[in-house]
Amino acid sequence: MIKRIIIGSDHGGFNLKGEIISHLQQKDYEIIDLGCNSAESCDYPPIAKAVAKEVLETNTCGILVCGTGIGMSITANRFDGIRASHCTDTFTARMTRMHNDSNILCLGERITGAGLALDIVDIWLNTEFEGGRHQKRIDMI
Repeated sequence: MIKRIIIGSDHGGFNLKGEIISHLQQKDYEIIDLGCNSAESCDYPPIAKAVAKEVLETNTCGILVCGTGIGMSITANRFDGIRASHCTDTFTARMTRMHNDSNILCLGERITGAGLALDIVDIWLNTEFEGGRHQKRIDMI
């Protein structure tokens, strides 16, 4: 089970990021927060890049939060080896781990309520990759 999480957000995801951090710390996860550090306007690409690089260097997983989750996922997916998944429901969170071995979860504070977002995080973190035929497909990416 994953116990170390690299996390980052821009200003649009700052509040939800804080809720996710509190939620995961209560479950004894080690959290590495790469920013931002306030709700003051900032650019998302540098934060997404920092999280993606750290996920690759430490072979762990990450969570990115912005207003919609879309910009973060686009930026993170530019890195070879990153499979960032934008999820808005628990089914896609489960399937992206089972079939795609997603290593970064992207969420949108403006489109997903905190309660649902925390359920998505829990399911995503606790779902194992099935491997098999799915590994062959990942290798094709």
